[in-house]
Formats: sequence, structure tokens, C-alpha cells
Amino acid sequence: MKKVCIVALLVIGLSSFAQERKERHPKGEIEQMTLEQRNQLHLKKMTLDLDLNAKQQEQVGKLMTEQMAKIEKMKAEHKAKMEEAKALRFEMKNKMLDEQIELKNKMKSILSADQFAKWELRKDRNNKRMGEKRKLHKEHQRD
Repeated sequence: MKKVCIVALLVIGLSSFAQERKERHPKGEIEQMTLEQRNQLHLKKMTLDLDLNAKQQEQVGKLMTEQMAKIEKMKAEHKAKMEEAKALRFEMKNKMLDEQIELKNKMKSILSADQFAKWELRKDRNNKRMGEKRKLHKEHQRD
């Protein structure tokens, strides 16, 4: 009897977690609206909340349009910078890997097979240790 109750509770609990949840404002829906549409909706909400008159609506609408244009410009600039940074990161990573390949080939030609195996083992240990130090450093920066 106990087992049946436990199984029933597990089934009920798991089924409640498995239900699909809908977000309040799906991101795609907001992004599909134009800048003017978003401004218009925001202005209407402000009119309801603040009880704006026609003159205030016009003034606030102009101000919101200017602000949204500035924000969109800043977003575009930021996006361009991020793309540039991605390209730079790729180039640097690619160059570093090329240098590592070159070093490995040179060491392979200089060292015996046993020495090369020891060198790789030592290099792997050092890389692991440096990774741990980086991880600790990042955690320390977050705190």
C-alpha cells in the first residue's frame, strides 16, 4: 500500500513539472513590433496610468520617440562591437592553436617518443592547473 501511494505521488509530482508553461511576453512577439508601434503602446499605457492630456501625450510621445531612436542606435553600435569582438577572438584563438600545433611538431622532431610522451603529460597537467587557477580567479571576481 505504501509503495502504491509513493508511486502515485511521484506520478502526480512529475506530471505537474512536465506541463508546458507560457511566458507573459514571448520575446519574439515584442521584437516583431516596429519602433512606432512599441512607442504608441507605451504612450497609451502611460496615458492610462498618469492621466495625460492631449498636449502632454504629444510632448511625451516626441520625447519617447527620441529616446527610442537613441536606444536603437546604441543597440546597433553595441551589436557591431560584439561582432567585431567575436571575429577578433576567433582570429586570436586560431593563431594560438596554429602556434601550439607548430610547437608540438617541433618538439616531436626533437624529443624521443618517451620524452615526448612525458612532455605532453607535463603540459596537460600544467594546463589543468592553469584552468583551475582561472576558474578560482573568475569566482573571486564575481564575489
